[in-house]
Amino acid sequence: MSTTLDPIDFLERAVGIPSNEGVEEMREFLCETLVEHGVEPRVDGAGNVLASRGEGLPHTLLNTHIDTVSPHVPFDRAGEVIRGRGSCDAKGPLAAMLAAFLGCEPDGRITLAVTPDEETLSTGAHHLSLEFDRCIVGEPTDLDVCIAAKGRFQGTLTVRGKNAHAAEPETGTNAISGAGRVLVALESFDADADPHPDLGGPTLTPTIIEGGTATNQVPAGCRITLDRRSVPPETTGEFADALGAHLESHVPDVDAEFRFTERETPFLEAFETDPGEPVVEALRAAGAGDPRPFTAATEASYFANEAPTVVFGPGVLADAEGAVAHGDREYVRIERVRWAAEVLEGALARLH
Repeated sequence: MSTTLDPIDFLERAVGIPSNEGVEEMREFLCETLVEHGVEPRVDGAGNVLASRGEGLPHTLLNTHIDTVSPHVPFDRAGEVIRGRGSCDAKGPLAAMLAAFLGCEPDGRITLAVTPDEETLSTGAHHLSLEFDRCIVGEPTDLDVCIAAKGRFQGTLTVRGKNAHAAEPETGTNAISGAGRVLVALESFDADADPHPDLGGPTLTPTIIEGGTATNQVPAGCRITLDRRSVPPETTGEFADALGAHLESHVPDVDAEFRFTERETPFLEAFETDPGEPVVEALRAAGAGDPRPFTAATEASYFANEAPTVVFGPGVLADAEGAVAHGDREYVRIERVRWAAEVLEGALARLH
């Protein structure tokens, strides 16, 4: 049975399958494709599709995801461009990765691990328990080798006050006024932060503010949602401790408490890989672009704790006209998908 796969044939069918509200049909198509090409996949308890070729060491992990964001954008092809939801994030990278996985002759072991919910909670990636020597994560990098990415944390800063009649505001404590002072204090939170050489500085962005229950009452509570984009080596715990100390120093008389948003899985933390690692050099030698950071958070942060990890694939997050990935004009260029498959196969040959 032939292991040769045309990545464009696969991609056209994949983009036509909605996977924004459920991945069952897309997962079935992926498994059927693997079986048709002589590889028996398995689906674990978290919904990951796992397939391996070869045995022994070294062990290379190839990872990407089959879920997409809403709304679904139907498949369309115009000449050498494929449009539709998932065309670049991340079914284009999946098509290239699958073609390379099936086309290479492994000297050692190669495992393909395709996760079901990267766009939400990453329960699939968190569930994976694999030992490997390096990892390539498929995302739209425009064929550059991305060796670092910011992390993303989210939480709520609750400011507490005391209710009173708005006609006598001095008898209460206005939580919204306190929140205003907190917002000013947040502007200086990263004033002394050292920028990362590739990723730049971290960011802390208030994204939602809610408070008050009546138009004639001093509010006793106000909530500020914060988005944190971290850079190495900051962890979630270090961020929370630093934020608490900063507020205590700048607004000591405001009752404010930060808590991370509850979720089943760890947040995607920042990661970085040495540009001299063999996985980076192999991709570069096979035709990939220069090493650079990736501007979005990815499941690569889960794998980077285990072994050197890079992000690579066809497509772009945005172009001169605006958003591409997650946008209503999502697309990928066919020649970039084919090139990505060739680069990946060439890199795998050099690594084994």
